[in-house]
Amino acid sequence: MARTRNPAVRSMLIDRAAQLLRERAPVTLRGLVAGTEVSTMAVYTYFDGMDGLWRAVRQEGFTRLAARLDQVPVTEDPVRDLAALGSAYLAHALAEPHLYRVMFDPGFDLEDAAAADATLERLVTAAASARGLGRFRADIDPLELATQSWTIGHGLAGLVATGPLPRELLANGIPLLTALFVAAGDDPQTCARSVSAGWQVS
Repeated sequence: MARTRNPAVRSMLIDRAAQLLRERAPVTLRGLVAGTEVSTMAVYTYFDGMDGLWRAVRQEGFTRLAARLDQVPVTEDPVRDLAALGSAYLAHALAEPHLYRVMFDPGFDLEDAAAADATLERLVTAAASARGLGRFRADIDPLELATQSWTIGHGLAGLVATGPLPRELLANGIPLLTALFVAAGDDPQTCARSVSAGWQVS
């Protein structure tokens, strides 16, 4: 009779992998279960081996990102919301730099690619709302603008959260996003106020 899988064990192994990454320790079968009450076989029971574990760890990064983005309120100022979502994205990268790095490792598939795509969809929705309110030109593609906004956040994260540059560089997100949104049709002064209000990462 097959044993019932315990979701808590699966979560524990993912958390252990993230912890080892954070500590810059080797992620090995023995390291994953050291000090726990489970055996190395648990990695095969729950993930079919180390490759499956890495897929789950990568997915966990997007799950935690989605949870952080969900904390960003939707306001009557979608341009402010776009900046706030970018700020939340960077906060996630700063809080989980090693997990963040694994999120974009092309060597492993995601368990649920649609769930990962949903994180970008939050930005697309805000960009579409801004266009609908006349903040952006009617010919602006919300997906393209959201992707460009994500690119700015990802670049800053790579330079600061997982790179060599100081956190002070994060302030560059304000002029970069402002320039992007003004180019999309927003009023410069209104845009600067909205982006400054939403950008709360330091």
